[in-house]
Amino acid sequence: MQKTLTVKGMSCGHCQKAVEESLKSLEQVTNARVDLASKTAEVEGYELNDDDLKKAVTDAGYEVIDIKTI
Repeated sequence: MQKTLTVKGMSCGHCQKAVEESLKSLEQVTNARVDLASKTAEVEGYELNDDDLKKAVTDAGYEVIDIKTI
């Protein structure tokens, strides 16, 4: 399963790394790539739960404004 998250509040490389590491810390996430320019995160894994993904991003200090399943 793959999802794309639109993330609000990222403005630097540190922001990008914080979101990526927070998403990767979830057990069900097998890979996460954050693109600072497009303000998106592509997440791969199994049984990805939108609420868990939102919480991981929020815990890193940012806000998810959209989630799309690919």
